[in-house]
Amino acid sequence: MIDRARNDISALEAAAASARAGFACMFSTSDEYERALIAERRAQGRYHQTRDWQPMFLLGCVFILSGILLVAL
Repeated sequence: MIDRARNDISALEAAAASARAGFACMFSTSDEYERALIAERRAQGRYHQTRDWQPMFLLGCVFILSGILLVAL
């Protein structure tokens, strides 16, 4: 009977330790959590831009400068 009680108590202590560990956070600060969250979302492709604007912007600048040069000559 005493051995069974000791086993029950040790099992209860192990379950309590496991429950306490379940509430622990793996991030020490909110900034660390935010960085991990953003990295995870980037890995999923959520922040991917649908269109690259740099070539369009460069082409627009070329057309504007060409127009200015044609008007100036």
